[in-house]
Amino acid sequence: MRDGHIHTPFCPHGSKDALHEYIEKAISLGYTDISFTEHAPLPTGFIDPTPYQDSAMKKEQLASYVSILQSLKKQYERHIRIRIGLEVDFIVGYERETTAFLNEVGPQLDDSILSVHFLAVGNGYMCVDYNEEMFGEIVASLGSVEQVYDAYYNAVLASVVAELGPYKPKRIGHITLVRKFHRAYPCEYDASNIIARILKEMKFRQLELDYNGAGAVKPLCLEPYPPHWVVKKALELGVPLVYGSDAHSVAGLHQGIEHMLMYKE
Repeated sequence: MRDGHIHTPFCPHGSKDALHEYIEKAISLGYTDISFTEHAPLPTGFIDPTPYQDSAMKKEQLASYVSILQSLKKQYERHIRIRIGLEVDFIVGYERETTAFLNEVGPQLDDSILSVHFLAVGNGYMCVDYNEEMFGEIVASLGSVEQVYDAYYNAVLASVVAELGPYKPKRIGHITLVRKFHRAYPCEYDASNIIARILKEMKFRQLELDYNGAGAVKPLCLEPYPPHWVVKKALELGVPLVYGSDAHSVAGLHQGIEHMLMYKE
């Protein structure tokens, strides 16, 4: 059993649970393969728009992160496969900086995820999943919930087709994260065409899909990222799925798994 999306105490908005606690808990749950995918340092020149600017680790922490995981990988190699990874932000307008970062750090990684969290809004950027209030601000700025969905899915599509060099992540993160607050901001948005385009481009580029359990435990979402109809389409197209708990604490390991086991055949 594999969990391909786990955060660490290096995450400034997560818990300080120790890495060995994550590993021991994963082993006890029956996992044989886990990826630590901490939020990578944001691109050079990009200003974190969240109130506490705590979206990602600092670049000066990266060497320590990799070194500690290399040691733990060796320590636990008889018990579990540990992959050293990052969750890299795809931010429209920062492709060059992201490519440069990946070229620098890529050789040290076993795994990585490419995710969209930030959308261009007005003259700056906003974080689509920070909280319900910020999502409302994005809706007000872009004009409607539908416009936010358009912006998000188009950014995900851009991430899939972007040329980011030889170390571009092979897995696309939580492609329906924009639905995190959908119970507070309902709309009749039909995502079928854009999702089909995203999945077809992923298949063409041999990319994996982060099948993310975190949405299932978010009170205003209550569905995995992505929901079942998207998963069925991905399976039809032959896009590989990798379960990710997206745990930001030891307690978050295995979250949402009951919503997706039927699709892991």
